[in-house]
Amino acid sequence: MSVYDNSYSRFVSLAKIVLPLAALALLSTLFLVARTVDPSRSIPFADVDVNELAREQRISAPNYSGVTRDGAAISIKASSARPDPANRSRVSATDLRGHLETPDGGTYELSSLSGEIDTKAGLAVLDGGVIITTPTGYQVTSDQITTALEQTDIESPGPVKAVGPAGTLDAGSMKLTPSDDGNYLLVFNNGVKLVYTPPSE
Repeated sequence: MSVYDNSYSRFVSLAKIVLPLAALALLSTLFLVARTVDPSRSIPFADVDVNELAREQRISAPNYSGVTRDGAAISIKASSARPDPANRSRVSATDLRGHLETPDGGTYELSSLSGEIDTKAGLAVLDGGVIITTPTGYQVTSDQITTALEQTDIESPGPVKAVGPAGTLDAGSMKLTPSDDGNYLLVFNNGVKLVYTPPSE
């Protein structure tokens, strides 16, 4: 029993000396191996210009919706938008998607790569490969489309191409407006050319 007590006592006495020395050695190693910090060096992942981010305001996934005076429901969505510093009511947007549902049950889908929305002027200008899908199954393409926000008025001032059930149609301009009898007319003007494709039997 005395042998066990003497061995245990010697172990405790030795541990009281060895453990503090080991801890001191570890701490010394940390200070010796650690690299000095150079305050003049920038953080590796801080490549973003903070001042530029503060200047360039950006809105993610904006959504405009409303009802026109003639009762059509209109909505325009975009991936991102950037306000115009000179005109707070105007924003530049990318990847726009428009939806127009007229009171007679017609649905028009619009899409473009870019565009501008001016709520004060009540206009949205879509450009960069505009595509319009009509309720009658036509797909109209144009370089630019202007649509009113307060009334149903969609216009392409330049050439358009429409592909649909009756064939292919080319025209110098296009306009969608409500008629006096409550219907909505999609009118093609300025050198209309229609290539009729008869239905297959």
